Amino acid sequence: MQRRRFASASLLVGLALFASYGVAAAAPRALLELFTSQGCSSCPPADKLLGEFAAEPSVVALSLPIDMWDYLGWKDTLALPGHTLRQRAYARLRGDRQVYTPQMVVNGVTHVVGSDRAAIENAIAQTDRDTTVMSVPVLLSAAGNDFSVTLKPAPAALAEPVDAEVWLCPLSSAIAVPIGRGENGGRTITYRNVVRGWHKLGAYSGTEATWSVPMSQIVEGHIDGAAIIVQKGSREKPGLVLGAALLPIGQQITDDRQRTTKVH
Repeated sequence: MQRRRFASASLLVGLALFASYGVAAAAPRALLELFTSQGCSSCPPADKLLGEFAAEPSVVALSLPIDMWDYLGWKDTLALPGHTLRQRAYARLRGDRQVYTPQMVVNGVTHVVGSDRAAIENAIAQTDRDTTVMSVPVLLSAAGNDFSVTLKPAPAALAEPVDAEVWLCPLSSAIAVPIGRGENGGRTITYRNVVRGWHKLGAYSGTEATWSVPMSQIVEGHIDGAAIIVQKGSREKPGLVLGAALLPIGQQITDDRQRTTKVH
């Protein structure tokens, strides 16, 4: 069933990086954040749809597993407390206090049921009417000992100075999870583009900015991609998404029973 809860809190941040080689120069039209839970029977269709969006180059589609249903009998093995807090922060800022699973937040400003493709597409179209949405080009590359991020200058539609934060989210492109109990007990569900941590690179004021992250900061585990999010506001008050990009590093499906990634 679709699950809802009404709450508010601040965002808890985890730290993780990834390593490999590649280049990404993306100009997607939307950032999709799916708040999902292994303990929710309504979530598997949304998880599947998120995987379909993840295959589309025109969007950056991320899974953010949450822990608020853990008390129902199955502890979500991929959930981060910070994801639950981020979802609540969105609801608090919108003023509707709607927190449920599966919930898709589109471009940081609106939400729809995560299994409703038509509603998601409509939300993308609606938010795209704001010319500042996804307007900042984000260039990514990974080679040698460094992971590099370049943000181009803000377009004229954005008044300077821009008050935004830049976040790096290490990803697991696919994790298959055997669920032992709860509403999805006995099923194995594959989660796509699973966010495994959050690392704040810095602030973005509208001028060109670059960051270089040493590969020596890589954590162990099945990290095979990363997303960059440029977002107005702060971690406690996340707002409109100004830009995003994703750099995949190969394709793999890992079993959660063998997952060793450490996320703080």
